[in-house]
Amino acid sequence: MVPTSPSRAFGKKERKNMKIAVIGVKGISDARGGIERHAEELYPRLAAKGHSITVYCRPQFTPEDLTDYKGVKIKILRSMDTKHFDAISHTFASSIDSLFRDYDIIHYHAIGPALLSFIPKVKRKTKTCVTVHGLDWQREKWGRFATLSLKMGERSAAIFPDKTITVSKELKQYYTAQYPSSSVAYIPNGVNKPEKREPDLIRSKFSLSNNGYLLFAARLVPEKGCHYLIKAFKSLNSDMKLVIAGGSSHSDSYASGLKELAAGDGRIIFTGHVSGQLLQELYSNAYAYVLPSDLEGLPIALLEALSYGLPTLCSNIPPHLEVAGGGNNIEPLSLFFERGNVGDLAKNLKVLLAEPKAIRERAKIAERQILNAYNWDEVAESTELIYRSLIGGACF
Repeated sequence: MVPTSPSRAFGKKERKNMKIAVIGVKGISDARGGIERHAEELYPRLAAKGHSITVYCRPQFTPEDLTDYKGVKIKILRSMDTKHFDAISHTFASSIDSLFRDYDIIHYHAIGPALLSFIPKVKRKTKTCVTVHGLDWQREKWGRFATLSLKMGERSAAIFPDKTITVSKELKQYYTAQYPSSSVAYIPNGVNKPEKREPDLIRSKFSLSNNGYLLFAARLVPEKGCHYLIKAFKSLNSDMKLVIAGGSSHSDSYASGLKELAAGDGRIIFTGHVSGQLLQELYSNAYAYVLPSDLEGLPIALLEALSYGLPTLCSNIPPHLEVAGGGNNIEPLSLFFERGNVGDLAKNLKVLLAEPKAIRERAKIAERQILNAYNWDEVAESTELIYRSLIGGACF
């Protein structure tokens, strides 16, 4: 996190309110992915500080009559609603529209939209940021052309904006090594102190009870590794249920394949996309949370699960280890299994179920540490400081 507060870095006369545009998110009022959740938490906080925030959204993810969300202005522009052209067509339309607005900062999210982050440079006084949430070209769902375009987006995120932000230390190290001339800052995702709820909706909708299920909460896309989890879970001799909470993201065939894989096992429940009270209840009452991803940036869902005091089991990829791997004589906050290894995942699921007392003690420690280390208010303050450094000409 950035240690210096804006009030110490800048005098009062320089602390003007800024006009900020946000490009690259699907929507903001009902988060369906980590980037959208990031925007949903960050930008209302910046709006509350007095800044004018406009978030460009897509109609398929945002109610068309929504013009304001918690003080954030919503501008809906249409896109080509296909797997390959949805994001880039919306980014193009939003970037062109931004040229006719008097924005101080235009903030792009993800390496795909970063490909067009050169467009605002037409107006020299407008400054740009790109937040890298992950190396999306590594995702399985993309073909050769899309992968090449995203690799170009990765490079664009380093060379076009005035500031590049990464959500994990690993990503910052990657960018610093690959693009040594770029200006890169690390600002992680955050969590809020959770509202823990008794089972109500989950009981009436899915017949779930406290400590009666394992939880997977993420988009149903191949890199999240849900197929590993279903295979490993089906090998267990247990009355525990497995709840798969999440929707498709241009990955309907994969989501259908998961349901086919789970067919015949009545313990496995698919809820579809969940949010609000229903998601809070799922986190509050799960026995444990499992995230078997092959690829992540810095997973908000894992941070949230840990903030609820949930025992967790994760693949041993660097972003998971960064969040919960311990180190410096600190015990890991989570159990880990070898990425992509179904047998090792099944083995660790058995450990998870066999040692409830030990894993819950570990989860209590993790809850305190995560709430202290990852905070959305600090994320907003650090982001604001970067914006001010750009328009004020201060060193950072």
